[in-house]
Amino acid sequence: MTIDYRLNPIVDAGLADIGDLAELAVLAAKNGATLIQYRDKNGTTGEMIKRAKAVRTAIDGTGVPLVVNDRVDVALAAGAHGVHLGADDMDAATARRLLGPAAIIGLTVKTPADAIRVGQAHASYACIGGVFETLSKRNPDAPVGLDGFRQLRAQLRAADPGLPVGAIAGIGLPQVPEVIAAGADGVAVISAIFRAADIAATCREFRRMIDIALEGPRS
Repeated sequence: MTIDYRLNPIVDAGLADIGDLAELAVLAAKNGATLIQYRDKNGTTGEMIKRAKAVRTAIDGTGVPLVVNDRVDVALAAGAHGVHLGADDMDAATARRLLGPAAIIGLTVKTPADAIRVGQAHASYACIGGVFETLSKRNPDAPVGLDGFRQLRAQLRAADPGLPVGAIAGIGLPQVPEVIAAGADGVAVISAIFRAADIAATCREFRRMIDIALEGPRS
C-alpha cells in the first residue's frame, strides 16, 4: 500500500480535555489530514479498543486511514488500517504477519541503528523524531535537530528510496518549510493542530503549507 504521509495528526488520549477523540479525528480527516494516528500511553486495553473503534468509525468514508500507536492487539481488535511501532514495540515482521499484507506498518526512527532496522523491515513509512523539543510526551532522548534529521533521512533513502518519511515533535506551521526542505515527506502533529483556536482552519493551513513546500527544493 502506498502511504500518503503529508499530514499525520495524532489524536492522543491527552487531548480529552479538548473534546471527544473521534470528533477531533474526523475534523482533521475532513480538513487535509492524510493519515490519522490514535495514541494512548496510559489507557487500559479495553478503553483503547473502544476509543480506536470510535475513531475508525468516525473517519470511515473520508478515505483517511487509521493507525494505532504501539498496540498491534488494539489495532487488530478495532479494525484499524495498521500500527505505528517504536523500537521497543513488536517487530515489524511479526506485526505484518498478524495484521496481514495490506496493513500499514509505520516505524519510529531516532538513531542510526533505528534507521538500519527500518531499512530492513519493509515498512510502509518511517517517522523521524523528535526533531525539536515537544511538550506532548516525555522524551528522554535529545532532539535530533534538522542536521540529525537530514542524516537519518539520507540513511533511510539509501536503504529504501521509495519509503515515505515524516518528521515529528515540536513542529508548528513556522517549522513546516524547513523540515520539508530537509527531506521530510510530511509531518506528524498534535498540539499545533488540536490545541489551536480553530482546529479545522489550522489543519487546512498545515496541508496548504506542506503541499507548497513539497514543490520546492529539498535535501
